[in-house]
Amino acid sequence: MAVGLSGFAFGVTSAGSGLTLPQTCALSLLVFTGASQFALVGALAAGGSPFTAAAGAFFLGVRNAFYGLRLSQLLALPRFLRPFAAQWVIDETAAVSLAQPTRRAGRIGFAVTGLSLYVLWNLTTLLGALGADAIGDTRAWGLDAAGPAVFLALLAPMVRSGTERAVAGLAVLLGLGLLPVLPAGVPVLAAALAAPLVLWARGRRERAKEEGR
Repeated sequence: MAVGLSGFAFGVTSAGSGLTLPQTCALSLLVFTGASQFALVGALAAGGSPFTAAAGAFFLGVRNAFYGLRLSQLLALPRFLRPFAAQWVIDETAAVSLAQPTRRAGRIGFAVTGLSLYVLWNLTTLLGALGADAIGDTRAWGLDAAGPAVFLALLAPMVRSGTERAVAGLAVLLGLGLLPVLPAGVPVLAAALAAPLVLWARGRRERAKEEGR
């Protein structure tokens, strides 16, 4: 239900931002990672350039590459299947696969989750895009906030250590602080600097402690 509602919200938001029906459906068919898709259409709707919109979407989607590294070891799929399976490497398939006790169960979980969500996401994207005119102004309904809300819900339980909280907090400050002064889509890219900055500061602090001993 959550994925279906998010897919519908994406279809409405994408159509409301000016993308055509084929363009909206192509994003879900080819990209298939909700946070990146919402980031792309959100930046375009705010007047950002296609380059910055695509760059922000790309960086949000990079996390799937790390899922893929772990899943490639767990699932050990034949080489000819890996390019096709890569399309289904998302938060949900990674979570379901990694929760299984055996490799066979992991493969089944990956296939069932990937197929069902891929079909559902694309179907609800189509329905949302078709129904955008009937719904009217998406900003009045708040549907443009559905993507970020889902991403935050997935991220919040994973932020546990002090370093992770520092990275998340600095990313929020960078993103919101630069929003009024930078073109649409660029603050998302700048927020990605939070991780190396926090890690650099942590490394300096640890070296200072060692030298103090």
